[in-house]
Amino acid sequence: MLKKLLVANRGEIAVRIIRAARDLGIATVAVHSDADTESLHVQIADEAVNIGPPAAKKSYLNIPVLLKAAEDTGCDSVHPGYGFLAENAGFSDAVTAAGLTFVGPSGDAIRLMGDKVAARSAAHAAGVPVVPGSAGRIHDIDEARHILIDTGFPVMIKAAAGGGGRGIRIANSLAEFETAFPQAATEALAAFGDGGLYMEKVITQARHIEVQVLGDGTDAIHCFERECSLQRRRQKVWEEAPSRALSPRLRDELCASAVRLARAVGYSGAGTIEYLYDDAADRFYFIEMNTRIQVEHPVTEMITGIDLVAEMLRIAGGEPLRLRQSEITPRGHAIEVRLNAEDPARDFAPFPGTVTDLRIPGGPGVRFDSMLYAGYTVPPFYDSLLAKLIVHAETREAAIARLTRALSELRIDGLKTTKPLFLALAADPAVQAGAVHTRWLEGWLETHAARLVPELEP
Repeated sequence: MLKKLLVANRGEIAVRIIRAARDLGIATVAVHSDADTESLHVQIADEAVNIGPPAAKKSYLNIPVLLKAAEDTGCDSVHPGYGFLAENAGFSDAVTAAGLTFVGPSGDAIRLMGDKVAARSAAHAAGVPVVPGSAGRIHDIDEARHILIDTGFPVMIKAAAGGGGRGIRIANSLAEFETAFPQAATEALAAFGDGGLYMEKVITQARHIEVQVLGDGTDAIHCFERECSLQRRRQKVWEEAPSRALSPRLRDELCASAVRLARAVGYSGAGTIEYLYDDAADRFYFIEMNTRIQVEHPVTEMITGIDLVAEMLRIAGGEPLRLRQSEITPRGHAIEVRLNAEDPARDFAPFPGTVTDLRIPGGPGVRFDSMLYAGYTVPPFYDSLLAKLIVHAETREAAIARLTRALSELRIDGLKTTKPLFLALAADPAVQAGAVHTRWLEGWLETHAARLVPELEP
């Protein structure tokens, strides 16, 4: 078992990791920028190290500084969380080269699955269906035009090294395609240092469904699926499990395909394999793998009772998978909403500030993952995620009712947040019926956003 862990992240995920490590008797070291000196993860860790100025590239993305913090404090391991360096193969390699344990997959696995084209090839080789599109990287626009013969319109142009919804363009006609292709290449190069592109057919009104996997490098299991179809600008805002769209047969096929792929690439740690589900055709297609713990992992934890972060730590410490597939049985329904410091009535403009008071909801089946406390000042330098509210109940209808109750109890005074968005969504008939897809929310916001005015509490 690991003895001392450096948590190479900030915010609620750093708090989450520290708590899981402490449950296992692992000492923790928090890192923080100048802007995060008073952060909760700094306060609850056993030790803390200042790693530099607020700019992420000078602190949370500074690999030499992070490794020195681990060395100076006697750590034997590093957990990257999500975001920042979590899917950076070079960071995984550097941690290992320094004689430390990286809590996650190898650099080779991150490289393979982080390259979207290579990941598509690996999925195809494992017998996992992929969205129709280019077989590999596209070398020029002439080659791309030829691929259009098979895909037709609409088509999605995507960054081969992409993620987080960046480096993506959708073209509905040849004229749009001629403009979008070079734009996507330019954005991909700027965002990822790699202008490589590939193409996929757009599946209209698709659902986004993902499977949580755990692997120990030799074997792999799944912890069932989550649905994340409610998205804004390709960023998830509401996640739930299980998906009401899947039949038992298709659920079995989907989850089995994820396990095949995880085993095929020798995956170690917690990972998520993401799919598009075509309601009309009743078919699913692999789109990518996230080689890290995800923001929405508590949804799976609520329906399975498995502490995914603790399992990551055990696997990194050398233990084989403790769980057998037959032992994992989902129960009830869980929903997570992401509470951001944003004003939904003003195109979700960031709203950093000071939390003057905080009332956290409670009761059966309610979980609140956060780095907030009364008096905390949210810095303007990082992602605007403040907290995740997760609820669990025996049925989806009961979970939505519980979510509404918990949101009504929640107060984060001094800030504007996205709480009004989720109260409105929970009351919407289409959401209640589960009749949504990945583009549904953006259409809904066109007519509802102006009414989502958060009350700025004193």
